[in-house]
Parts: sequence; structure tokens; C-alpha cells
Amino acid sequence: MWMGWVDTQLVDPLLHFSYYGFDWVEPLPRVGMYVVFGIMLISCLGILLGYFYRITSVAFFLCFTYVELIDITYYLNHYYFVSIVAFLMILAPAHRCFSLDIKRNPSLLLTKVPRWTVDIFKFQIAIVYIFAGLAKINYDWLIRALPLSIWLPAKTSVPIIGPIFQYKFTAFLFSWAGMLFDTFIIFALLVKKTRWPAYIAVIIFHTLTGFLFQIGVFPLVMIFAVTIFFSNDFHQKLIDFVTRLFSKSNIMTWRNARNSIMPLKTGNWLAGFLISLCLFQLLFPWRYLAYPGNIFWAEEGYRFAWRVMLMEKAGTATFYVKDGEHGREGSVINHQFLNAHQEKQMAMQPDLILQFAHFLEDYYKSQGMKDPFVRAEAWVTLNARPAQLLVDPTVDLTKMDDTWAPKDWITSYNTD
Repeated sequence: MWMGWVDTQLVDPLLHFSYYGFDWVEPLPRVGMYVVFGIMLISCLGILLGYFYRITSVAFFLCFTYVELIDITYYLNHYYFVSIVAFLMILAPAHRCFSLDIKRNPSLLLTKVPRWTVDIFKFQIAIVYIFAGLAKINYDWLIRALPLSIWLPAKTSVPIIGPIFQYKFTAFLFSWAGMLFDTFIIFALLVKKTRWPAYIAVIIFHTLTGFLFQIGVFPLVMIFAVTIFFSNDFHQKLIDFVTRLFSKSNIMTWRNARNSIMPLKTGNWLAGFLISLCLFQLLFPWRYLAYPGNIFWAEEGYRFAWRVMLMEKAGTATFYVKDGEHGREGSVINHQFLNAHQEKQMAMQPDLILQFAHFLEDYYKSQGMKDPFVRAEAWVTLNARPAQLLVDPTVDLTKMDDTWAPKDWITSYNTD
């Protein structure tokens, strides 16, 4: 917020690329967006301190998810993860122990919580890791060590370990280790005997990836999040330690609570909702199987499936607009309408190319052009292969609609 991100990414752009079904989500004026981020910051403090927790948890979820939905070009898996966790925290009684809400209202104190309030977070974390691991079981990642064989040689200047990144073997080692780590780390965290070695592996893995690839707060989030797999006695010791750091107060009255997890007991509606949520999380990432072709090329079913840093993809897109009345055709200067990040992301994602084409249709109609014909020549390279046309350059994209159905105007990917 203090670095101008709100202005450059949310307020200033003329066009925001929307998620399917969420084209009604629009950014507020500049002051409004800063108010949203202010509410988000205050809500974070409320959640951290357990102060008016129910209100602040709802406020944070709504504000964070709203900002996430404004522009799809900023989609990241860990934003999606934060939104899901924020929603689950609304349901969890996280404020009924170790919170200022207890000091404000001692009757809220709970010494035991239903098991589902812990297991649902374990489940969500498991979904992230396991699907990330399964997504790495593909030819490019395991057999060609791509894209790591592209990325790692650029990191040879890293202190101490940098020199090993020049070797092809290192890319293969990291590729296979990454797949095995993501796929099996949850199972090691579930077993008491392997839990601590697994947690050390979590710290090493996320510290290394965070340092090499600068992926924001996600490594820290996961390092702390997986501690939920430790026993309640482990967490009780942490609480006792924190308790000793503070003077006696009402908010410390939970410190003698032991065996603080009770069996799963929920109302019928909540049990049904949680089961439905779990089934959705288990099934939705597999929707890509309903689409033909290469998922990394067409990206149909790619998002919301925990596919993390799996490809090196880049492209350029030139749009041509033909006047339907006079037949004159001219090219579009994309950066007149898009910022650099939007233009980069749009050029290699077919659904965003389609959105931009419809934007251009509306724009040129507003300038007096009748029946504009909009086509695109998008040359895209995937994992360092020669560039290919991503969409059919002869198709009038204004006549195409964005639906769940396969898009026949996306070209087939040639791996030769």
C-alpha cells in the first residue's frame, strides 16, 4: 500500500481483467480502495489479537477476496489459499482462547474445541501440497527439468550455493526433490516419528524457494501454517511459554487447559457444508481433464488447481481491428490501454486475449466504428520451445464468448 501498488495496479488501469462470472467486481475510486486496505489492516490486527474477532475475520475475508477478484492478471495460488483460510477462520472459534475477546467477555472462554476446527485446516494445507506435487508429475518437469533448468542458471551469483546452479544435474535434482516433497510431506507430518524431520524439511524447502524466486509471504505462511500438524501438547507448551512472558491477566486463564481437542461434533448444516467444501477442493482441480490439449498451453482448468511455478511462458500479442463498414484495418498499441504487467499476462492467456478483444470492440464502437472485427496474432513460447501462435489469427474474437466449454479458436500445441 505504501509502495503505490494500490494506485498502479488497481486504480490507474483503464481495464481490469475479470474472473469468469465476476465481471461485476470493479475497483472503487482511489479513496475507496485505500479505505478497503485500511479496513484490511485493522482486521488483521483484530484477528491477531482476538479482538471483536467475528467482525474482523469477516471484514478481512471480504476485503481481501474483493481485492483479489478485481483483476485476474494478479492471480496467485497463495492469494487463493489466503482467501480460503480467511473464510475458514470465520467458522473457527479462534477467539475463544488466548484473545482480548476473553478479557472483554470471559464467558467466551473455551478449554476444548471441536476436532473439525483443526482438521479442516489440515485438510486445506494437504490439498495445497498434494495437488502441487501431482501437478509436477509431467514430462517437462521430471524428464526435461523444465522450467528449473531455465531459472536456476540465472541464480549462480547467489552466495555459497550459487555455483551449483550452473549444472544441469542440479535442475533435475531440484525438480524431482520438489515433486517428492510436495506429494509426500503431508504424510510425514501426520506421523509423530517423522514430524520433526518433516518440519525441518518444510523450513529448508520454503526458505530456499522464497530466497531464490521471491514469491512473497507464501513461504512464511506455510512454515507457520504446518505447525497445526503438531500435537495439542506442543501448542500448549507454546502457550505456556507466552503466558510466562506476560503478567497475570484474564486473557491467560486457558493455560491449564489440556487435551484441548474434542471429537467432531457439528450441526447438520455445518457438517454438510464442510463435506461439500472438501469435495469441491478434491474435485475442482481435476476439471482440466475435461479439456483437450496441453493444459499449460491453453490454460483451461489451470487456475485454482494449485499449479505452482510449473512453466516458463512468455509471449507477445498484436491486435488488429478492421472497420466493418469500410474494411480498413489497423494494429493496436496495447500499452495505451494496459499497464506492463497486464500486457505481459494477457499475451499468453487465451481467455485474457478474448477479454481484451471485447474491450477493444467496445472502445472502437464508442469512437464511431461500426461492427469492428478484432483478431489477434499472439506468439507464445512455452518452456523455451520455439514460439507458436496461441490463437487462430483469422478468427473474429468479438464473435467468441468466454464459457466453460473448450475454446476451438485456441491452437493445438506442437511439442516437436
